[in-house]
This record gives sequence, structure tokens and C-alpha cells, in this order.
Amino acid sequence: MRVVIPARYASTRFPGKVLKPIAGKPLLEHVYARAVSSGAEVVIIATDDERVVEAASRFGADTMLTSADHRSGTDRVAEVARQRGWTDDVPIVNVQGDAPLIPPGSIRQAAALLEKHDTAQLATLCVDLDGPEQYRDPNIVKVVCDAAGRALYFSRAAIPSDSHEAAQDTGWSVARRHIGLYAYRASALERLTGAEPCELERLERLEQLRALWLGMEIRVDLAAEQHGPDVDTEADLIRVEKILAADITGRPR
Repeated sequence: MRVVIPARYASTRFPGKVLKPIAGKPLLEHVYARAVSSGAEVVIIATDDERVVEAASRFGADTMLTSADHRSGTDRVAEVARQRGWTDDVPIVNVQGDAPLIPPGSIRQAAALLEKHDTAQLATLCVDLDGPEQYRDPNIVKVVCDAAGRALYFSRAAIPSDSHEAAQDTGWSVARRHIGLYAYRASALERLTGAEPCELERLERLEQLRALWLGMEIRVDLAAEQHGPDVDTEADLIRVEKILAADITGRPR
């Protein structure tokens, strides 16, 4: 298993968030420590900014300066895989650079799911929705799967639809909340990043729909461990710091 952490400094919603301090360390250092704790043979921080390279070097991380033209973290991961000459023999896990509470076990779980299913090109995780409010929240990405655990569709909308009477009280219990953690085969990364965004992806603003559009198999599994919040705002920084202080999910395992 290899891990790549895309870390873009110029975040649209929260510039510089990957270097914001949490409990005395940059946010990115927490992510890196958890990735290392997963047992990955390689952990690389991929960025387009020298400030991130400098900060990461101070806590001993392997870094790669990647193109500033990439549209997504997936493109950045694909560049690392090409530059390092990685092939399909070992899963490549994309760990988001704003996920300081990512359980190391979830990184292992995503990689193991891809290794288990020879026909899958990608693997990812999900969790149960807390209730109808999350089901209808457009900021929460939902996923529905077939009986074998292959993704059928991802959406910001309430899926399956609750527009008819029979589903109004139970629709939310069928969908799952998607976690933005992916394991890829190197060939899948090349195919995915070599294709243009599809119409579904543009409408939903969800890159994984490009993979489904291309006919790629995405395996999905329920996360075995609790996931804390990612960091999108200053308020999230405060929430994560409180969680770390309380040692709820703050100890890498």
C-alpha cells in the first residue's frame, strides 16, 4: 500500500488551511502521522506550493512538487504515480490533506478492499447517515450500491428519492454517507485523469461520477472505525482541536 496526500495551499474556501496549527502542529502533520501509522510502505505529500514543501520537510515527510495546473487532488496523485513508476501491483490510497482525524485503519481498509476485488478499479468507504437531515443536506455526498457492494451512484441530492410517499420516512436509511478516501490501481488513475469531466460530474460537482461514466467499478465498504470531521473552515479547526484535546479520536492507531 502506498499513500499520497494531495495538499494544495491555495484552497478556494480556506487558503493555507493545510498549514494552520492544530494542537501545536500544522494540520498536514496530523494527516501525515496518521498515514504513516497505517503501515503504508510509502507516504508522499504532493503539493504545488514551496511553502508546503518547506513545512513538510520540517516534520520529515517525503514530498513531491507537482504541477500547479491540476484540477483536482486525483490529478496530483496520478502525477506522483507516473513519476515514481508505480504499477497496478500495489494499491495507491488518496488521503485528503484536510483530514487530520482520518483513522489509519480506514486507509488500510480501503486498500484491502481493492486488493480483495480483482475487477475493481477503485475502492472507497462510507458510513451510515445520522438521519433525514443529513439525507437531504446537499453538502453531504450520498452513495447507493448494488447487492455486491459496487457503487451505483453518488449524489448531493437525497438518493434514493424521497419524492413519493413510500420513501419519505425510509429513504435515508438506504443511502450511505460517502467518505472522500479512495484506493486506486495505477492504471485506473491514468484512465480517470486522462478523460474529460463528464456531464454528471459537472452537474453534481463529484469527480467519482467520471469513473462510473467510464464504466469503472468502484467497490464501497462501511468504514470499520469512527471518522472525525475534516477541516473546511476556521470553526472546523476549533472542533478538531477540541477532539484531539479530549483524545476522542486523536490518538493514531
